[in-house]
Amino acid sequence: MTPPPEPSLRASDAEREHHAELLREHAAQGRLTVDELDERLDRVFAARTRGELAPVVADLPAASPRERPVRRRERTIRPEVAAYVAVNLMLIVIWAATGAGYFWPIWPLLGWGVGLMGPCSRAWPQRRPQAR
Repeated sequence: MTPPPEPSLRASDAEREHHAELLREHAAQGRLTVDELDERLDRVFAARTRGELAPVVADLPAASPRERPVRRRERTIRPEVAAYVAVNLMLIVIWAATGAGYFWPIWPLLGWGVGLMGPCSRAWPQRRPQAR
């Protein structure tokens, strides 16, 4: 277990930002009003030592791992995939509008699709060689 931080040591910018983030989380959960948050944030960013930071969050409960917000990575469509889908849908609409004979859009679908799979293959899980 690590010893508690020395209260007379100077606080770093990262420590001040960590305390500010804790305050913002508690305010989002309804434990602090906007005025209290502003007042405490002023105290956090004016703090010079670690001892000045501790009392700002002393009356707030420690965040449990369940309470911490999970930041999920937003799924975005890559531009080359969007172009592939848009162009090939347009080709299929043209094929259907001109009589729907031989399905010629298969060739751009396959050709471009194979070319598109090269960069996309980096996202696929790699097989690990099995030990014998």
